[in-house]
Amino acid sequence: MITHHATQALRRRAPALASLWLGAMMTVSGQAQALTPVEVDGNEERANVPNGATLDKRIALRAPRLISFGPEDEMFIGSQAGRLYRLQPPYDEVDAEIPLSGYPHSAVIHEGYLYVATTDRLYRTAYSPGQDVSEMDFEGIADLPGGSGHSSRSLSVGPDGRLYVALGLQGNCSAQRVSKDLAFEDRRGGVMALDPSREAPEWTPYVSGLRNPIGMAWSPQGVLYLNNNGPDHWGYEAPPELLVRAEAERFYGMPWYQWNEGEWQRDECIDSAPPAKRDTLAPPVATFAARSAPIGLTFLPDDNPWQVDMVTAIHGSWATQASGGRATRRPPKIVGIRLEDDGHQGQVVDLVSGFQAENGERWARPADIAYRDGALYFTADDGDTGLYRLIP
Repeated sequence: MITHHATQALRRRAPALASLWLGAMMTVSGQAQALTPVEVDGNEERANVPNGATLDKRIALRAPRLISFGPEDEMFIGSQAGRLYRLQPPYDEVDAEIPLSGYPHSAVIHEGYLYVATTDRLYRTAYSPGQDVSEMDFEGIADLPGGSGHSSRSLSVGPDGRLYVALGLQGNCSAQRVSKDLAFEDRRGGVMALDPSREAPEWTPYVSGLRNPIGMAWSPQGVLYLNNNGPDHWGYEAPPELLVRAEAERFYGMPWYQWNEGEWQRDECIDSAPPAKRDTLAPPVATFAARSAPIGLTFLPDDNPWQVDMVTAIHGSWATQASGGRATRRPPKIVGIRLEDDGHQGQVVDLVSGFQAENGERWARPADIAYRDGALYFTADDGDTGLYRLIP
């Protein structure tokens, strides 16, 4: 249960934030519970958090992205700044900063190796906790479809011991999918898997039909869930962003179909024949507002204090409504998802808000989310960038 304590005294910094704080709510066990405005320890900002929770900035980092954990609780954080960060508990200082060419978006530790995914290649080096590592230590073991467009490559270790990488389409309507029927450079818009123990590692298709999947999380039952960022060409209100249950060899519609108003709708921006029929497409587990950009995603243990099954970082939109200016941007936030027993549907509840004022000014944009010993950690890659911690 979320523990209730007396909240800190508040000191107003920006009047525009006041109305943003009022009425912020989340649902706990079917009842509405107010999110409490608190000061963020480590800067001069404020956020809305569950009653009794505290939020603090652990450390400043340049453009941090996805978080992972290694042996002995080491934390690794990829970045858009050409470096991989390593932090030791309590994660308030950088233990190692490894320069890496390209875009080292994500990293994982697996069977004695440190793997890093960049836009067009998977790298690895033999690794043990605390080891000094330089860029020269890495070897490229597998190419990835690169090129223009969505450049992040999210890396995860599956329950079968394979490495999984998520990668987006080049654009809104690119005739690309993760399929051996296409040229390698067009195998985008989904997830591929690789067995790193093979002498010549080779990517195999896992799921396809996703415009830009970034957040990846495996359920306790071994099922992959993915956040997917939808297209821009349907306007500002549609289609919604999706959380999907990514079952092996399934196709999830894009760019031929978009989930909108509770059904799959044909997208006329692409005139080639869809690789699957509309009635074979599974509905999403949950949806988020159009243009809200869900990124990081993680499952929580059953006894977590936040009373949700999953947590995701909503990055917030970069664009605005045509006539509204910055104030119309989708606000960044952290949300939880409560899954139904079968894991096919979920309810979304706010956990942290207040990153954006009414005039559209933002002090942070969450990118990834991770869980350790009851605390939620998230990176912010824009605004007051760095690593933050939410404690119940």
